[in-house]
Amino acid sequence: MSIILKSAKVINAESRYNGTKQDILISEGKIVKIAKSIEIDTAKVIKIENLHVSVGWLDSSVSFGEPGYEERETIVNGALAASKSGFTDIVLNPNTDPVLDKQTDISFVKLKSENASCSIHPLGALSISSKSVSMAELFDMSNAGAVGFYDFKKPVNSSNLLKTSLLYSQSFDSLIMSFPLDESIAKNGIINEGVISLNYGIKGIPNFSEEVQINRDLQILEYTGGRLHIPTISTKKSVELIKNAKSKGLKVTCSVAIHNLIFNETKLKDFDTRFKVLPPLRSENDRLALIKAVDKGIIDLVTSDHTPIDVENKKTDIDNSKFGTIGLESFFGSLLTIFSLEKTIEILTRGKDIFKIEETTLNEGSLAKLSLFTVSNEYEFSKENILSKSKNSAFLGLKMKGKPLGIINSEKICINE
Repeated sequence: MSIILKSAKVINAESRYNGTKQDILISEGKIVKIAKSIEIDTAKVIKIENLHVSVGWLDSSVSFGEPGYEERETIVNGALAASKSGFTDIVLNPNTDPVLDKQTDISFVKLKSENASCSIHPLGALSISSKSVSMAELFDMSNAGAVGFYDFKKPVNSSNLLKTSLLYSQSFDSLIMSFPLDESIAKNGIINEGVISLNYGIKGIPNFSEEVQINRDLQILEYTGGRLHIPTISTKKSVELIKNAKSKGLKVTCSVAIHNLIFNETKLKDFDTRFKVLPPLRSENDRLALIKAVDKGIIDLVTSDHTPIDVENKKTDIDNSKFGTIGLESFFGSLLTIFSLEKTIEILTRGKDIFKIEETTLNEGSLAKLSLFTVSNEYEFSKENILSKSKNSAFLGLKMKGKPLGIINSEKICINE
């Protein structure tokens, strides 16, 4: 089937069509023609007011639930939510029950998601059951399709385990991920150690519990070599540590969660558990430093850090509520409240090489891997905009201007018309 996107504004700095409105003809999963006007009677025409198009977006930290936590999210519905939120590619975390720590687990996810509109790239657990004791079967999981290894939101407590993993993974050029938290310092912490935690007498998570761990990880990386990704950093000092490591030539990358760019610790003053996340929302000074680091490319990726939680475990008191917020549906619109449209798209489309995901272009002959969106009048993000099974969104009530419309991913199409 042939498809024509009518009068779509191209947002892609590397395309000669950037900033112009074009008709785009897609056939057999490829961009066949780009021109001011294309008319083919047999083609399906997609004509949406104020339609914009870019190369496909990536979200590098998405959690669903299946297997084990299907009440939070399933692979099928989660993939649909991601597709309708504009993402052609998502990196799926292994925090299921059981944890994805074997070749068969990765194969299950690949099989379950093979009909999804978006491409799902699973991570395997770094250690067996994500307990930071014994290394999981990394090579076998890599062969099954795992794009990296990560004990989601759990630090690699064993320095020797991180060292061994970084050395071993080099034999098949895979990515090791290490969550930046020293639990002995942050033990029982709930929110950022700062003004709010001190005023209300709540156990805080200090900045240096993150920075100490990053400093250790970077020293191990310098000794071993290999590729290390540090997910969801949250402090100004963390940015400085990673910037210095990159200047030494170390193969280190990092990400930040969108909620740490949008909100600061003051959101916890009313104990609203929607804002209880890990790492916690930090000070305004940290937030501004993170935004600057994203803009300069020191922080490689911004992620939704999409973490669905069932209502029983989220809508409770601040002590017992689980960490996490969903963010797929609100990702584009919230990012656009900080950066220009061109910068927002550049952020959403970068970093695929970290996970060895195929890069595409918006030119004739290219694979049709496209994200569709609109930039509209200001609206308030609400539950009606949430497609996920869980509704634990920190972004409810946030004023936005951008709305995702869906994706075209080769021959798979998922569009909100």
